[in-house]
Amino acid sequence: MLMKTMLIPGVLTLLLGACSLQAVEPDEVREIIASTMPNLRVATVEKSRLPGFYEVALTNGTVIQFAEDGKYMVQGDLYNLEGSRGVNLSETTRNLRRKQLLDDIDESEMIVFRPEGETKRSITIFTDIDCGFCRKQHLEVPELNSMGIAVRYLAYPRAGILERSGSGAHTSSYKKLASAWCADNPQEALTMAKSGQKVEELDCENPVAEQHALGKALKVTGTPTILYDDGTKVVGYRNAARLGNALGIN
Repeated sequence: MLMKTMLIPGVLTLLLGACSLQAVEPDEVREIIASTMPNLRVATVEKSRLPGFYEVALTNGTVIQFAEDGKYMVQGDLYNLEGSRGVNLSETTRNLRRKQLLDDIDESEMIVFRPEGETKRSITIFTDIDCGFCRKQHLEVPELNSMGIAVRYLAYPRAGILERSGSGAHTSSYKKLASAWCADNPQEALTMAKSGQKVEELDCENPVAEQHALGKALKVTGTPTILYDDGTKVVGYRNAARLGNALGIN
């Protein structure tokens, strides 16, 4: 059956006149992008579901379609319109990329709240201490754990890492998150901080800055940002029942 495809409005098509009109290989696609658009960073190059194109995932989460003859590049999401609901194939690629990045993180660098029994699924949340909806989201952790869902936190200080004054001092957001990560009992410290209690200010070697950078690479625009274990990204508060349904756990 013929697969229908659609590019969303506002897509950008570029003619790369310097490129060969003969078929190019994936490594050549990387070279072409590096030479013609050096600001773009390629993560993966795979055969596209769009005939005659490669699908190129960039490290910033953008997915583009690159013609096999090296002549055209199309920026925009690609949809499969078979069936009653369209499937965003570009978002599927982004999910896979996010999952790969998450799988590369050692859980020892996260603050994790695990179920007492079997862990059926997990979610990873970019969080900030002072975010009201992050605090509300944290109240759902016990119920999520009771459903067999592990909650894994990554730090995302919304104010950034350093003060904008140029003093080199860390922001209050960073200090609060770092203190939780550096505590003897990070789970307890994070819970206390999110409930508005004062937590001893601590400093140690910690992954807060690295996780903040990862969040930017994954286009985290607000907190909480929740990633399912298949890489699906949702932004904003979700109660336990809604998350359970999304993960197939009732």
